[in-house]
Amino acid sequence: MPTVTPRAPAQSSHPGAHTQTANRAASFVLDVSVLAALLAASSAPTPLYPHYQDAWDLSALTITVVFSAYSLTLLLALLTAGALSDHLGRRPVLAGALLLQATSMVLLASADSAGALITARILQGAATGAATSAAGAALLDLQDPARPGRSALTNSIAPVAGMAAGVLASTLLVRFAPAPTVTVYVLLAVLFAAQAIAVTFTAETARPHAGALRSLCPHLAVPPSARRALLAVGTAVVAIWALGGFYSSLGPALVHLVAPGASQAAGGMVFFVLTAAATLTVWTLRRTAPRAAATGGSLAVIPAAALSLLGLHGAGLPAVYGGAALAGVAFGAVSQGALRMTLASLDEQDRAATLAAYYVLSYLSMSLPAIAAGAATQRYGLNTAAHAYALAAALLAVAALAALAVSRRRAAHSAHNDFP
Repeated sequence: MPTVTPRAPAQSSHPGAHTQTANRAASFVLDVSVLAALLAASSAPTPLYPHYQDAWDLSALTITVVFSAYSLTLLLALLTAGALSDHLGRRPVLAGALLLQATSMVLLASADSAGALITARILQGAATGAATSAAGAALLDLQDPARPGRSALTNSIAPVAGMAAGVLASTLLVRFAPAPTVTVYVLLAVLFAAQAIAVTFTAETARPHAGALRSLCPHLAVPPSARRALLAVGTAVVAIWALGGFYSSLGPALVHLVAPGASQAAGGMVFFVLTAAATLTVWTLRRTAPRAAATGGSLAVIPAAALSLLGLHGAGLPAVYGGAALAGVAFGAVSQGALRMTLASLDEQDRAATLAAYYVLSYLSMSLPAIAAGAATQRYGLNTAAHAYALAAALLAVAALAALAVSRRRAAHSAHNDFP
């Protein structure tokens, strides 16, 4: 997450100080927009899945394969190119990845079969994997000493806000645009091309060094402090990203199972509810202790899973949307707490690699359970698959609470021993 640009003193009379500060602020805003746009593009297909199913007669398993092709390729990109910007610099990696992302949007707009959709999503996953760790690390590079924690908070809130914006825009285009499967991707392609151009005009914030080719060998490099934090909060991350993967891939199908007469927009809005709730939660809990936020989020997974099941037992869409909202609260609380715990006190050379490791865990937790849910839906039906998924998420949440409790006791014991 050339030499790092020096930070101007708070009260500087140097004639270039205000210009430098303005440039850093503009770069920060651009990196935030890149991270948000990448995740908006990742969620944009969600409201379109029912359309693809109807138009091309696709099964639930095929839809989850389309969804997971993106996530698994993103994982591979994180494992190979996740630390590349630490070696080459943020600018070249971001510019190249954004151009590749724009190309994938063009392919999505022209897709006419499941195979074409999967190909485009694979390309999108590769571009997103290369860009997310670089953009996130650039935000950490631009941390303002006068506003500690802002970069970690932004790394938490930008992705979920982007997902919310992407699914909302796509849902509205499904309802009002004449060609919804084309319009949203064309708009995103233009945005990514513009961002790629803008990135080339920003100052480099990393210190490029040798080892770029060696860094492409699949690996995870996490410093000991971040490793301990990931071990403590990892199960909670698995639980909330698995829940997010279910709502992202099969949420529209769940809405139509509970309410067969619901519109396509209603199906798409269930994931918007989740991501919007996550965004609000990240912001609301920004000053809460990270371990406490992760613990509260893990607790919220259990009633979220229960509400989703109540929707299948007569409570209807209010329960499904309520479960999605609670799942969003859990997602926001855990992801915000986990990132703050993981990114605390990182050295510059570890930023992109550590963010890559976090996203590897996240997207693996999102994609593999979603594929399993798609296969279970095809074999046993969505009703049975949803029950099994909700139970698994609740059990993961219980395990996460236990892991966080152990971590809290160890931290308290360590603090007691260190006290003079």
